[in-house]
Amino acid sequence: MKQNNILIVDDEQRYADMLAKRLTLRGLTCQVCYDGRTAIDLHASEAFALVILDLRLPDLYGTEVLMQIKQDRPTTEVVILTGHGTDHDREQCMKCGAYEFINKPVDIDQLISIMAKIREKSA
Repeated sequence: MKQNNILIVDDEQRYADMLAKRLTLRGLTCQVCYDGRTAIDLHASEAFALVILDLRLPDLYGTEVLMQIKQDRPTTEVVILTGHGTDHDREQCMKCGAYEFINKPVDIDQLISIMAKIREKSA
């Protein structure tokens, strides 16, 4: 697994694509998908250093995707990035193994900082 291989899962296609572009400009490799099933399938076939996951997806709720990712590969770090998260969602996600829970819009430097901490932890 490459330390800079990231999966972005968000049904807001323009947002996901723009986030991927901004991270790619910082030397990271990003794949983007727009629903939970595709995310689970991609994650099953390829190891990612990080998954950036929205909660509201068209087919599954983000916590379901999070639980499946953690079941398949417990060492995969997942950052929840949502515009609609509640305190209950935050609690559930952290209980299920999310590394961080962030509300949109995210400051790209904040996200890069979180990613650096994840890299340090896994080094």
